[in-house]
Amino acid sequence: MTKHNPHIGSDFDEFLAEEGMLEASSAVAIKRVIAWQIAQAMKARGMTKKALAERMHTSRSLLDRLLDEDDTGLTVETLSRAAQALGYRVKIELAAA
Repeated sequence: MTKHNPHIGSDFDEFLAEEGMLEASSAVAIKRVIAWQIAQAMKARGMTKKALAERMHTSRSLLDRLLDEDDTGLTVETLSRAAQALGYRVKIELAAA
């Protein structure tokens, strides 16, 4: 027989949804992972920001925004160009909520 704990409520995602913060929090979390993965790929290849920006045919400031964990204004095109310049491909999928 299991006792119901009255101190246990909803999970954190439900709390964020109730507060209207779930989408923004999810976007920041996803962007942090992407920025970290790009930084790790750059490090593994010994590539500087300047070199990656040149390979992407873009500016260093755009690359800085791509690597900024809190800037969630990332386009799939920019992500794809960065991945390709690093020898990767992008895989995006939807998952059930």
